[in-house]
Amino acid sequence: MLRRIRFDRPLKSSQILFNRVTTWSPVGAAFNAPQHRKLLQADFIKIAHPDAAFRKSAERTCVDVGTVVEKLNTNVELYQSLKNLLDNKDVLATLDPDTRRVAELFVFDFEISGIHLDEAKRRKAVSLNVKLLDLSHEFLHGSYLPSTVEKRSLPEHIRHCFSLDGNRIQISGLHADSPDELVREAAYRIFLYPNTDLLLCLDELLACRHELAKLVGYESFAHRALKGTMAKTPGKQPCLSALTAHLIFSICFTFGCPIPDTGVIRAEKCSIEPIQYSPYFSLGACMEGLDMLFSQLLGVSFQAEEPQTGEVWSDEVRKLAVVHETEGLLGYIYCDFFRRPNKPQQDCHFTICGGWLKGGGRYQLPVVVLMLSLPPPTSRTPSLLTPCMMENLFHEMGHAMHSMLGQTHYQHVSGTRCATDFAEVPSVLMEFFASDYRVVSQFARHYETGEPLPESMVTRLCQSKRICGAADTQLQVFYAALDQVYHGEPQNRTTTDILKEMQGKFYGLPYVHNTAWQLRFSHLVGYGAKYYSYLMSRAVASMVWRQCFLKDPFNRAMGEHYRREMLAHGGGKEPMLMVTEMLQKTPTIEDLVEALVLDPEDFTSSV
Repeated sequence: MLRRIRFDRPLKSSQILFNRVTTWSPVGAAFNAPQHRKLLQADFIKIAHPDAAFRKSAERTCVDVGTVVEKLNTNVELYQSLKNLLDNKDVLATLDPDTRRVAELFVFDFEISGIHLDEAKRRKAVSLNVKLLDLSHEFLHGSYLPSTVEKRSLPEHIRHCFSLDGNRIQISGLHADSPDELVREAAYRIFLYPNTDLLLCLDELLACRHELAKLVGYESFAHRALKGTMAKTPGKQPCLSALTAHLIFSICFTFGCPIPDTGVIRAEKCSIEPIQYSPYFSLGACMEGLDMLFSQLLGVSFQAEEPQTGEVWSDEVRKLAVVHETEGLLGYIYCDFFRRPNKPQQDCHFTICGGWLKGGGRYQLPVVVLMLSLPPPTSRTPSLLTPCMMENLFHEMGHAMHSMLGQTHYQHVSGTRCATDFAEVPSVLMEFFASDYRVVSQFARHYETGEPLPESMVTRLCQSKRICGAADTQLQVFYAALDQVYHGEPQNRTTTDILKEMQGKFYGLPYVHNTAWQLRFSHLVGYGAKYYSYLMSRAVASMVWRQCFLKDPFNRAMGEHYRREMLAHGGGKEPMLMVTEMLQKTPTIEDLVEALVLDPEDFTSSV
C-alpha cells in the first residue's frame, strides 16, 4: 500500500460530512464544507507527479472523490434544504450577492444531475457519472501516448527527426512546422493511425454522455453542457456556418486555395525561423516582461520564494508569491516549466487551492500550478523560448492572474471556476499583449548582448499571423463543429465517418485515409460540447483588446476596470453580464463573428 500519499483521511472526512449534511441549517448545508486541499491536489498529481505510484494513487482518489460528489449532487434532503432557502423571500433578502449566486449554482448542479428523478434513476445517474470518470481517464491517457513504429519503416534520412527507442521510433506529434514534407507526412500518418481500443473507448464515452443527458431530461449532452454558459444552447453559439463563409473567402482570396499548410507558409513568406527569435526570448526575460506588465496594469508583482523541503515535486519547480502594491500577498504560483522524462507535454493551469473567505474574516489564499513544456537551460544558455512558447506562457499566466484576482467569498466560484466560454477570455487576452511591440519591446533582449528585439522582426511575426490567421481560425471552427456533432443526437455511424463529413464541410483539406485525428482530440474530455469556447473567448478578448487596451496596453485605469468588471468575480457573476459591463454593451452574434474575422493588423500595434 502506498504510504507516501494520504488521501484516505480527507475522503473519510468528506464521507462523514455527507452523512451529516441533512443536520445542517440551510445555509450551512450549502456552504459549510470547504474542499480539502489534498483532494484538489489529487487532480494535479495524477497528471504531473514524476512517481508513477503517486499518479496511480491520485487517479483512484479522483474517482473516489467524483463518486462522493455525484452522491451529493443527487441528495434530495440537501437539495430540498437549499431550495427552501431560496424560496424563502425573507431569508433570501438577507443574502449577499455572492452567497445567492453560489446557492443558485448549487441548485443548478443538482438539477443537471437529475435530482428530480426517482431514487432508482438517481442511482443510475450516479453510476453513469462514475463510469464517465473512468472512460474519460482512459481516453485522455490514450490520446497523449506516442505512436511507435519499427525504425526500418521510415527512410533513414528522416529518422533523426523523431525519438529513437532501440529499434523503434516514437512519434508524439504532427511536426507541422517541419520544412521537410516527408517528415510531416510520416508524422501525420503514424501519429494519427487508428487505435481500435481507443476508438471503442470514445464510442462508449459519447454513448454514456448521451445516456446521462437523456436520463436527466436533456435533448443531448450538448444541451446539458451548455446550460449556464454564455452560449446557453447549441443553437446560440457563434454562427459557425456564417463564420466559415467569411474565413474561406479570406483564405481563398489570399492563397487561391482552401486551407494551406500554415506553418510552412509562415516560414516561407515571412522568414520566420523560431531559432532567430529564441535568443531574445529567454525565460527570465519573459517573466520580467510579465512582471512589468502586471505591475503597470494591475499593481501586481512577482516575488521568488524558496520552497520548503518536500514542498515541490521536482527541483526544477519555482515558487512565486503574487503581491499587490497595497493589498499585500494575493496567492502563490508554482511554475513547473521545463520538459523532463514522463512529464506530459501539455501547457495547462491547475488550481491547487481556490481562494475563499474563512471564519473571522481571514482569507484562504489561492494556490495554482502552471505546467509548461519549455526547453530546460543548458550549461551555456538559459531556457530560450520560441515565439509560440512565449505566447503560451502569456496565455497560461492569464489564467493564473484570474485565479489570483478572482478572490470571492466561496472557492466554488473563485478564479477560473466559471463558465468555460468565459474562463478562456483572460488567457486569450494575454496573447494580444504578447503580440504588441510596445509590450514585447519592454523585455525582449538578446540573452548574450542585451540587444533589443528589432521592430522589423516583430513586424514579420505579426505579418505571419495575418497571413494564416483566417486558416487558423477556420481550423478552430472545424474542431468546434466536430465537437458539437459528437455530442448532439447519436449519428449511428463511426466517429471517423463523422470526422470525414465535418472536415469536408468546415475545413478545406481532405480527410487522409486510415487516420483518426479524433483520437488525439484530448479536449473532448475537459471541453466536451464546449470546444467552441475558444472561439467565443477569442471574440470577446478581441473586443476587450480593441476597446480597452489597443490605444495604450499599459493603461492603469483600464487595468483596474478590467480587474473590477471581469477578473474579480471569478464565476460569482453571470458571464455575459461581466462582458456587458466591461464593454458597456452586450455583444451580438454579428459582433462576435466580426471580432473573429477582423484582420489582426486592425487590433495589434507594431508602433
